[in-house]
Amino acid sequence: MVELSWQGMRVPAIAAELGCSPKTVRCWLHRFNRTGLEGLEDLGGQGRKRRITETERSRIIGLVKRPPPGRLTMQAGGELVAEDEAGPPEWTLDALAEQAWAMGIEVGRILLAEGVRWRRTRSWTRSKDRDFEGKGRGSSSSPPARPTVRRWSAPTRSDR
Repeated sequence: MVELSWQGMRVPAIAAELGCSPKTVRCWLHRFNRTGLEGLEDLGGQGRKRRITETERSRIIGLVKRPPPGRLTMQAGGELVAEDEAGPPEWTLDALAEQAWAMGIEVGRILLAEGVRWRRTRSWTRSKDRDFEGKGRGSSSSPPARPTVRRWSAPTRSDR
C-alpha cells in the first residue's frame, strides 16, 4: 500500500488493486505516516478475548454429543433404561449448564453473555410413535395487547 501510494496511486485505486476497502488503505497509510515501519507491525492483543479455553469448549461439545443421562435407551433385551433416571431426558440449557458446572466450567454465565437465552423444552412436539397425534398449535401465554371491543356505530335504519 505504501509503495503504491509513493508511486502516486490514489486510495480508491490502491484499494481496487489490492482487493480491500478504501477505509483499510487509509488506516494503514495513516499508521505508517504516524509511526513509520513499526506502524505496519501487528499490534497483537486486539479484539475480544475468549471467555472459555479451547479445552473447556471441547469438553462442552463432547458433553452435548453424548446422550443426556435421563434419556431412555433400548437395551439388547428390549428393555428401556436410563443412565440416571433423575437426570434430564434431553439437553436443555439448564441441564447443560448444570452438567458443565459439575465439570468445573461456568457455561451458564458464558452462554448468557453470548446472547443465548433459556427456553422451555417441549418434548411433546417430538414423538416416534406412529399413533401419536400432536397437541396442535400451542396457546399464547399472554393476553392480547388490547382487549377486543365491539365497535358501536350509528343506527342505519330509518325507523329508529
